Amino acid sequence: MGVGVPQNWAESQFHCCLAQAPFLHLQSELVTESSLWNCQKDERCVVLRFLKFPPSRKKTSEEIFQHLQNIVDFGKNVMKEFLGENYVHCGEVVQLPLDFVKQLCVKIQSERPESRCDKDLDTLSGYALCLPNLARLQTYHFAEHRPILCVEIKPKCGFIPFSSDVTHELKHKVCRYCMHQHLKVATGKWKQISRYCPLDLYSGNKQRMYFALKSLLQEAQNNLKIFKNGELIYGCKDARSPATDWSELAHHLKPFFFPSNGLASGPHCTRAVIRELVRVLTRVLLSGSDKGRAGALKLGPGAQGPCVCEASAFSRSLHRQGSSSLERSGLPKGCLLYRALQVQMLDLLDIEGLYPLYRRVEQYLEQFPEQRKTLQVDGPYDEAFYQKLLDLSTEDDGTVAFALRKVQQYRVAMTAKDCSIMIALSPCLQDASSDQRPVVLSSRSRFAFSVSVLDLDLKPYESIPHQYKLDGKIVNYYSRAVHAKDADMVSTRLKESKDCTLVLHKV
Repeated sequence: MGVGVPQNWAESQFHCCLAQAPFLHLQSELVTESSLWNCQKDERCVVLRFLKFPPSRKKTSEEIFQHLQNIVDFGKNVMKEFLGENYVHCGEVVQLPLDFVKQLCVKIQSERPESRCDKDLDTLSGYALCLPNLARLQTYHFAEHRPILCVEIKPKCGFIPFSSDVTHELKHKVCRYCMHQHLKVATGKWKQISRYCPLDLYSGNKQRMYFALKSLLQEAQNNLKIFKNGELIYGCKDARSPATDWSELAHHLKPFFFPSNGLASGPHCTRAVIRELVRVLTRVLLSGSDKGRAGALKLGPGAQGPCVCEASAFSRSLHRQGSSSLERSGLPKGCLLYRALQVQMLDLLDIEGLYPLYRRVEQYLEQFPEQRKTLQVDGPYDEAFYQKLLDLSTEDDGTVAFALRKVQQYRVAMTAKDCSIMIALSPCLQDASSDQRPVVLSSRSRFAFSVSVLDLDLKPYESIPHQYKLDGKIVNYYSRAVHAKDADMVSTRLKESKDCTLVLHKV
């Protein structure tokens, strides 16, 4: 049957291979007679995504349909415009037989991470979002019998806040991801602090990008997963997951990167395979030729912030070596990382500058609740909504319109900060250049590839107070942790350099 169920999607999204088979199971694929509802002519593998809610929160079928339609509209009218036609796959809302939905949810319940089981899947409306399987090549038709490798990267926020509204000086020096790592380890979310820093990946500097990707491979957390033919072979879901094993990963990857050279097993083989993977991923991330309206955001050079995070393991190692040459090489403007970074920087004011504007909107809506729809707080996400996002002025005229525009820009920026990049790779023949598909080279192989973006739901308006509180918590905890570490270092140095007391006796 071929394609397995990616475990990171199992809580709300499932592969459903639309093939001629009258039964349902989840061992390797979900196949059902009912799933032929939309694809009798065109056999393909898709993902069905269902909404999930806390048990106490119920929604009508109409509300669920509108929620899903808003996701489609936002992807089509906003994120596709910003990121590019080839990278964003919006899908469509479909209605399924309720019996099929209930059987499906029972089947996947055991696959859901325990931390996600506080919410129930919607089994009452029958509505779902039908999306292409992004673990497969998207841009071109491709022979399905060839093996496919897919790497999912969640790069997170690639810049340090540049807003004058920031009150914590640390935020101008250390990125959000590196600060948040300390809090996550302290609360047991992860076992150890990752050496990955998003600013290294977004730098465009190949040396820094290599380091960032290798750091993700060493401590994947939920920021990197690798699938082979749709089956998760690398990555963890929570701190209780087993430690990552590079030798096992190299065993899976060796046929892709060294198909016939008899590379011996052992540490040398493992390092060689990992090195090839990192090189290929870097080349793909720096590639890009998608045309269109993407890049409409014209953020000036002042909206860049520092190019280096002081907590980055890479910059610290250079500093120890006495080197200070750590420039941002710059990302090619056609690549997805560049476009995603531009959208992230719609967060022009930081949450500290944004929160008072959110309160202004809230106070207005408390007085005039009927205006919520007119102001497009919850959609529709159409061309008019997109055009308002392009106004990058930060001069506050005191109006609700200005405040809401900044709130909506912040929500879009947060969406870009939390999206995932799916890189699908499949070996192609040496003479396959005539196929006009993107190809990336490694030392011994060549791969057809496609790059797609996942998790592009607009972040909820209601989540802004939570983000404000979390930001303060992250910064305060990191500040205390750094000060405690500095105090320990000073104490240790004092102990090591205690003065000798010379006692003199009369002779």
